[in-house]
Amino acid sequence: MIKVLFVCLGNICRSPVGEAVMRHKVSQAGLSNQIEVASRATSDFNVGKPPYHQTRELLDEKGIDYSGITSEQIKPQDFEAFDYIIGMDEQNIANLKAIAPIEYQDKIVTCLSVLPEAGRPDVPDPYYTGEFEYTYELIDQATDKWLLYIYKILSK
Repeated sequence: MIKVLFVCLGNICRSPVGEAVMRHKVSQAGLSNQIEVASRATSDFNVGKPPYHQTRELLDEKGIDYSGITSEQIKPQDFEAFDYIIGMDEQNIANLKAIAPIEYQDKIVTCLSVLPEAGRPDVPDPYYTGEFEYTYELIDQATDKWLLYIYKILSK
């Protein structure tokens, strides 16, 4: 079982989209018994809250299930439990690396590291930009690449 964790600041916009979209793709590919997906926040701002209302509206429009997703703050045991800890921006990466034990630092990567054609390192936060569709498009493209990358590992 490969475990993938998406992380953003509040776990109400970007990382829930990452979790929901990746879960959807994993299910469509018939890999739910081989890939587990979750999301977390680096902050405790929204713990226990569902995804932001505009995030839910966007996922509803796309037909992507987000049931069961509520904001959780990353915990020390997550660094051991997950194989890939995917931060949405450089600040998330810095925050994760500041709290991750040294032996788990190499698990922490940026979401768009698999999508150099995006021409940017960060997935913008739609909570501040209002660009929910653009954020979705970046995450959708990146999760295609992440799924392919993980599938190749599983196929070895």
